Amino acid sequence: MFSSNVFSYVNVLNKAADASWLREETIANNLANVNTPGYKRKDVDFQSVLRNELGNMKYQTLDSKVEHADLSRLDASVYVDSANYSYRIDKNNVDVDVENVELASEKLRYDALTDSMTQEFARLKSVMQ
Repeated sequence: MFSSNVFSYVNVLNKAADASWLREETIANNLANVNTPGYKRKDVDFQSVLRNELGNMKYQTLDSKVEHADLSRLDASVYVDSANYSYRIDKNNVDVDVENVELASEKLRYDALTDSMTQEFARLKSVMQ
């Protein structure tokens, strides 16, 4: 039996796709609360978590960084964005135009991540044949 980390990239991509899905849900929730007085928009942070986990290991290849990444640390977190800032009288800080642009951007990111996972599995399948 041999040890292999052939799914390392897939696992990282899976975590990123989960975070992207969570961000889409969070943005949709912001849009649903656009008229709720006092509501503060929320956002999801995954990119800095991934950057911290992969960036802490200097002078290593990306393959090595992904292989040694601690997937338990790769969890997205929801946070309140600009909690004290509001340009509206009702103290709500959701901007419909900004949220729609962010939602479209996140949809593209999610599609790219799932496509990357599909391609990775296709490569693995072709190697096994």
